[in-house]
Amino acid sequence: MAVTISSFGKYPDGREISLYTMENGNGMRVSVANIGAALVRVEVPDREGRLADVVLGFDRAEDYLENGCFFGVVIGPSANRIGNASFDLDGATYPLKANDGANNLHSDRERGWHKAFWEAAVGEDSVTFRLEDAPDNMGFPGTKRAEVTYSLNEENELRLHYHAVSDKRTILNLTNHSYFNLEGHGSGSIEGHALRLGASRYTPADAGSIPTGEVAPVDGTPMDFTAPERIGERIDADFRQLRYAGGYDHNWVIDGWDGTLRHFATLKAPVSGRTMEAYTTLPGVQFYAGNFIEEESGKEGAIYRRRGGLCLETQYFPDSANKPQFPSCIFGGDREYDSVTVYRFGLD
Repeated sequence: MAVTISSFGKYPDGREISLYTMENGNGMRVSVANIGAALVRVEVPDREGRLADVVLGFDRAEDYLENGCFFGVVIGPSANRIGNASFDLDGATYPLKANDGANNLHSDRERGWHKAFWEAAVGEDSVTFRLEDAPDNMGFPGTKRAEVTYSLNEENELRLHYHAVSDKRTILNLTNHSYFNLEGHGSGSIEGHALRLGASRYTPADAGSIPTGEVAPVDGTPMDFTAPERIGERIDADFRQLRYAGGYDHNWVIDGWDGTLRHFATLKAPVSGRTMEAYTTLPGVQFYAGNFIEEESGKEGAIYRRRGGLCLETQYFPDSANKPQFPSCIFGGDREYDSVTVYRFGLD
């Protein structure tokens, strides 16, 4: 399997941004880029063997420097929300940028790792992106070094391996923010997709999407995806959690989490027959149904709209830094961050 490299644009400081494309023997192609270590394209066949790109994104690197929806990029050092834009650690309080009401979302909209230039190293069937963050950048203590390796195999598995270290104890909670639409990235709503989540509990949140600290059962609620459910079936139900978030945008607690790679989701598209199984070593997944995608021009002239793609963001729980009862996302010193997420594509 070869990795081909093509020009994708320029970073504001003049550095060339490249697009790295991996292709396996089945014709599946995956393209990633230096800007935000972004997952730009995932092309997989349907029942008739026709390829389609199933992730939302842009044709030019420069558009990823705007990217208000965070299409395809790696979020760091802290994905998701931190309540009141601050956290306490080792006797000190660390204020962060309040960029989502009173809260912090995805570290910093302008300075976060999703807009950084990542250095790339090409392997036989992989691309590794590396980043060194400035000391105490964005209010997070420590000098942090991170890497993300994308690899593709002959079983149509796209593997994301994250590793990060810090010279001080800090928050490290990385994720990829890709939006999937298995009918094709410009094909409209994902409400017809069927989703199963291996998660019998979730973390209810307040009106600002900050978890209350409770871990609640999904049984008997519209949050129950323990059996396959069409996403649009209950997304607008009169249920407080859905009203707060405009639909699904919550953290589900992965059943049996023990740090090993676990199958936590299966997604199926009814028309194309494409399927995606998702696996992770992490304790949670933020299932976001694209409720706040505003009309935007995407790849190949496509127009993206509300609920045109969905995210399965593997992660430590939102606001874990302020919720000691949640699995800890504090790393640094002898505790290195390491996680794996796998997306396996197939046909129903």
